[in-house]
Amino acid sequence: MGIYSGLMFTPTRYTESPAMAARTRLEALRAEQVAASFAGLAGNATYMADLADDIAAAEAAYVGAAVTEIASLRAALEGPLEG
Repeated sequence: MGIYSGLMFTPTRYTESPAMAARTRLEALRAEQVAASFAGLAGNATYMADLADDIAAAEAAYVGAAVTEIASLRAALEGPLEG
């Protein structure tokens, strides 16, 4: 018997961060844009414009979430900014 006998290890489940969820959404929209082009929908101005708007909104959401996570991590490690 080793030193670990009797211990039960359970895998840790990580929840997806808001920035990661936003990035996943952005990647899905970009993939949809490529697929739409291959499917011949590049000429559908209304669809492509709506998709471009969705991509722009997803990019903004991703940047906002990532900056917030970075600031939160920095504050957790170093404390709040003063001054």
